[in-house]
Amino acid sequence: VIGHPKYQESRRIAIFLSMPDEIQTEEIIKDIFKQGKECFIPRYKPHSNHMDMLKLSSAEDISSLTLTSWNILQPSDDDSVREEALAGGGLDLIFMPGLGFDKKGNRLGRGKGYYDTYLERCIKLPSGKPYTIALAFREQICDSVPVAENDVQVDEILYEDC
Repeated sequence: VIGHPKYQESRRIAIFLSMPDEIQTEEIIKDIFKQGKECFIPRYKPHSNHMDMLKLSSAEDISSLTLTSWNILQPSDDDSVREEALAGGGLDLIFMPGLGFDKKGNRLGRGKGYYDTYLERCIKLPSGKPYTIALAFREQICDSVPVAENDVQVDEILYEDC
């Protein structure tokens, strides 16, 4: 990931805070700050498919986040101080999680459509859709995954030995 050309050229990067069954992103987040890039993480709105990407001030900032009922760390609902990526110029790159992927770029998420809805919002902005890279384990690559009409394909899937 760190040596990937799209990562190297990106300044504003959104990345998920990994759950135990996902590719661990902590070292990537540390590198984002080490390289002087801007780091944004998801804040999911419960009972909806709305997600915002909010700016972290440092890797250590993660320890100040709230644990949700889904066991995910994110900025609290009343945190209005952090920059929202789309309000501040968009994103260059989004690292995406998922449960399964196929080699056509289709992604099986956790069923709420947060990333698809967010990417649709990005597409409507002058900065346009950021490049998307899914981070996966080799075992998550399938021949095909079910897709819906509003699913947005990822640009690239990175996994071991890909």
